[in-house]
Amino acid sequence: MSRLVLDTIERTAGTYVVALLGLLLADGFDLTNLSALKAAAIAAIPAGLSVLKAAVGTAIGDQATVGWIPRRRG
Repeated sequence: MSRLVLDTIERTAGTYVVALLGLLLADGFDLTNLSALKAAAIAAIPAGLSVLKAAVGTAIGDQATVGWIPRRRG
């Protein structure tokens, strides 16, 4: 698997986990009700946006990663 794909997967998974934990903590962390499932679905939105950000990053940023800031040459 290419470095770009692995970088995108790592960033997307990290974004999803952070968003999900934030929503669950804000909701009281009750995993037995429907709001926990809603939180899991809502957390997918920032994760999806992370994939879009990665796609843009390959065009405008460092060509070796999906970051937006170009790597220093030197």
